[in-house]
Amino acid sequence: MITITLEHPVQEDLALLHERHTAAMHADTPPESIHMLPADALASPGILFYVMREDRAPVGMGALKRIDAIHAEIKSMHVLVEMRGRGLARMLLGHLVTEAREHGYHRLSLETGTQASFGPARALYLNAGFEECPPFEGYSLDPNSVYLTIRL
Repeated sequence: MITITLEHPVQEDLALLHERHTAAMHADTPPESIHMLPADALASPGILFYVMREDRAPVGMGALKRIDAIHAEIKSMHVLVEMRGRGLARMLLGHLVTEAREHGYHRLSLETGTQASFGPARALYLNAGFEECPPFEGYSLDPNSVYLTIRL
């Protein structure tokens, strides 16, 4: 059974998710182009952190970071590689979009990589209706980043 719940990002059983996400972000992205947040930063005010679990085991995560009253950003979305190919990332993204709407956001944006390793993520977001946009809140043009947004 798959569940997605609002949880605290610093938990012992989430260590593997955070480690894998960090490793994936550093695999082929220059350090100055990595915009991920460490687990403790995901516990900051204005961030809603969600954990996807299968039979209580964490298999995915994602967060909504408030930019302003009507605009939020998706942060730290990750599904364990061994769990991919089952539609879990699509399910998690759908949950984040629904939660953003329920929290009154009218726009949801994200930053992801331009490298081939980020191709499946870009396809997921584009297939969900996200469109390319200029850099937003705190970002600048970067050849290693693509910025996407969707109106809710």
